[in-house]
Amino acid sequence: MLSDNLLQACFEDKKMNDLVYSIVLSMMPIAELRGGIPYALANDINPVTAYIICTAANVLAFPIVYLFFGIFHDLFYKMPWYSNLFEKLVQRTRQKVYDNIEKWGFWGLMVFVMIPLPVTGAYTGSFAAWIFGIEKRKAFLAVSLGVLISGLIVTAVFLSGAEFLKFLIKEM
Repeated sequence: MLSDNLLQACFEDKKMNDLVYSIVLSMMPIAELRGGIPYALANDINPVTAYIICTAANVLAFPIVYLFFGIFHDLFYKMPWYSNLFEKLVQRTRQKVYDNIEKWGFWGLMVFVMIPLPVTGAYTGSFAAWIFGIEKRKAFLAVSLGVLISGLIVTAVFLSGAEFLKFLIKEM
């Protein structure tokens, strides 16, 4: 009986750890939802739970970006290493996002964020919104909608890929 309770507690701790890792991956600028959701699903977390937890964590990128640039940007910009890095990031972001935002505005930003490819997502979209001076509420809504749609895409691709692999393994 004691071993059953201990086994159950370890299983619950593993699930909790997997959820925490999924949240952390979803909040990392490189991984975002492309890392968090597949990690959660690969560790047998319910797809709905994985989607909700990971997208909520990824939406936090927006306030993180705005808070950082609102508080620290002017202070750090006086440092040469930061100003050089910042200018390179601004130039790269403008090249990637400018046409979408200039032509399509809100919808361009949302579509840019929703495409689950490297160097797109909530961080780059939030940074672009900050650079282009898009109103915070409008930018937050565009980034949030983009994250929600991206989460659906990543979840659907992972689940359909997993089902396809199961099908292939059965056939072999």
